[in-house]
Amino acid sequence: MTTRAELRQRQNTGRPWLRGLLSGVIILLWLVGAGLGGPLFGKVDEVSSNDRTAYLPDSAPATEVQKSLEAFLGADSIPAVVVFEADAEIDDATKDALSTALSDAVTAEGVKGDSSPVLVSEDKRAAQAFVPIDADADVGDVSAALSKDLRSAVPDGITVYTTGPAGFTADLIAGFAGIDGILLLVALLAVLVILIIVYRSLLLPLVVLSTSLFALCVALLVVWWAAKFGILLLSGQTQGILFILVIGAATDYSLLFVARFREELRGTERRWPAVRDAWKGTFEPILASGGTVIAGLLCLLLSDLKSNSTLGPVAAIGIIFAMLAALTLLPALLGLFGRAVFWPRRPRFEPHHAADENPLEGTGIWQRLARLISRRPRVIWITTAVVLALAAVGTTQLQASGVAQSDLVLGQSEARDGQQVLGKHFPGGSGSPVYVLVDQARMQDAAGVLLDTDGVDGVSVTASDSPSGSAPITAEGVQAFGPPGTPAPDPTLVDDRVLLQGTLADAADSAAAEDTVLALRAGLDDLDALVGGVTATAIDTNTASIHDRNLIIPVILVVILVILMLLLRAVLAPVLLILTTVLSFGSALGVSALLFNGVFDYPGADPAVPLFGFVFLVALGIDYNIFLMTRVREESRRHGTREGILRGLAVTGGVITSAGLVLAATFAALSVIPILFLVQIAFIVAFGVLLDTFIVRSLLVPALSYDIGSAIWWPSKLWRASAARTPNDAP
Repeated sequence: MTTRAELRQRQNTGRPWLRGLLSGVIILLWLVGAGLGGPLFGKVDEVSSNDRTAYLPDSAPATEVQKSLEAFLGADSIPAVVVFEADAEIDDATKDALSTALSDAVTAEGVKGDSSPVLVSEDKRAAQAFVPIDADADVGDVSAALSKDLRSAVPDGITVYTTGPAGFTADLIAGFAGIDGILLLVALLAVLVILIIVYRSLLLPLVVLSTSLFALCVALLVVWWAAKFGILLLSGQTQGILFILVIGAATDYSLLFVARFREELRGTERRWPAVRDAWKGTFEPILASGGTVIAGLLCLLLSDLKSNSTLGPVAAIGIIFAMLAALTLLPALLGLFGRAVFWPRRPRFEPHHAADENPLEGTGIWQRLARLISRRPRVIWITTAVVLALAAVGTTQLQASGVAQSDLVLGQSEARDGQQVLGKHFPGGSGSPVYVLVDQARMQDAAGVLLDTDGVDGVSVTASDSPSGSAPITAEGVQAFGPPGTPAPDPTLVDDRVLLQGTLADAADSAAAEDTVLALRAGLDDLDALVGGVTATAIDTNTASIHDRNLIIPVILVVILVILMLLLRAVLAPVLLILTTVLSFGSALGVSALLFNGVFDYPGADPAVPLFGFVFLVALGIDYNIFLMTRVREESRRHGTREGILRGLAVTGGVITSAGLVLAATFAALSVIPILFLVQIAFIVAFGVLLDTFIVRSLLVPALSYDIGSAIWWPSKLWRASAARTPNDAP
């Protein structure tokens, strides 16, 4: 009979030069891919868009109105509202000075056409004008240059603000500006520090970090060109999540492989057989883990909101390359370095010790925890489940019905300040009108609905032959400019439809403005009119987000449950793993909601926040249960279920905890981007991963599984075999 040692000795007599050559080819291919993808980090803005209407479903009314605006307004532009606030009343001379300064400023590159005439407020303490900015230009740079030029040209005592759609777009662009720099730097530095502490080595953290960075470069290469050819939509939000997801996932998979490689080196003298055995031991859990995340992400394709549906394939591409890097590049690097990669703590070749070692013996934290679970499993799992359930009650306090556009960016905002000034002196919705697209024959009826609706301060119709591009419309009809007898301008017609513009009395991103738009839609329903604009876009976005959340969350649960059943060849264990992960998510969301309201004082949350938090926490959180339970299943075949659970916990405790710390740190790095949505996702996922790592996977799942015994594998063959072999494992 061939002993295990003899078998290993035969396996060690291979062709190391061939393996070295193959590893060199693999490393070269990854180097080429990274060399092509790396330079694209500073060019993502060339293929991305932060325009909210670009991500609305085609069926949304605001989408159809947005598509029609260029035909009516004559230019593909984003309006900037320039607000002048004066220390004293604005007289005719000051108004003329403002008009002159504005005429000079709009000649700058990126401004598309002339500005509107300067309009002075009734209290004569402010004035405003509209400046069209080319949508294809760098809106942030153009807005900043416009403000700078005007501040240097206006009379003393005048404060200038650039707000409106272009101002808030500039804020978003500025907020996402740190993704290619500070976000990556913070995330990589956090991972590096954790890896150095965990491994107490310098070379190994660099090898693992290189694996993650190469995976990100190649993923970005594929995503960038897909966005370039219009296959995928890319936004700053999606880009930030892609970066963090790839770094975190690739590092987690690498940690699992490294731990198994180190374990194999103790029983295998040569490095290449150790690499091979480590690959065999980690291929299934890495593939299952990555497949689970990919399946969860692809469920986002069911979303009506394109910002969600496009994130799915973009993030899935990132996970694919994270898995590929961990299963190809990392083994090649470890095979070349061998034991030296762990310097100065190289693992020794101890075949007899490694074969006879019982992972439950010893004084380590995971050994002590395993023994504690074996003594009090029911008390532990019931206590942790109750604590998590109490924390989950906080989800009822989550205010995820949407936030105002002015609150999307954290910190200082010229656009927000300008909107507040605008609301003090003009109708709050100035510069962001509600658009109504209606048949010409029903124009006057539609205008009557707008005029009769509370919250609408004035109504005009788009007219290209009018000096201002529009003409006021009253119950009597379109009004003329100039002295009596001047004919009224003809409304602009596109496909026998006209475009009405209503000035809202409240700020366009306020709850009052949303109520007004909803009332307009109800009143215009019989006229087959479409309502669009900034406020309508926000309403349609929130509606689509809520629909997506209610549809996609149950689908993700079913998909992941099926994958777990196939992986573990059981029914009960997957159901319990799903339930514990959902409980962990509820607890993380509940604690986050209480902190968002009571500590951070956030104005609310986007409806997509719970959905994104669920996708990442459940899909990624289930990873650690997969890592644990696949090892438990492996140990249970040899030692029985209850001892297999304890052995699996003791063996995987360190590596899974390290992986959890890395993933939490990478997601926490998202908070350096001053965008409310990303900061909230960063906290929910980082806190949830830590909760899942230290409570759910370390206490709840092992204790619950131990208490149940071999029935955890019901109805698989392992259940029957384990119960027959070990009586105390019987259900």
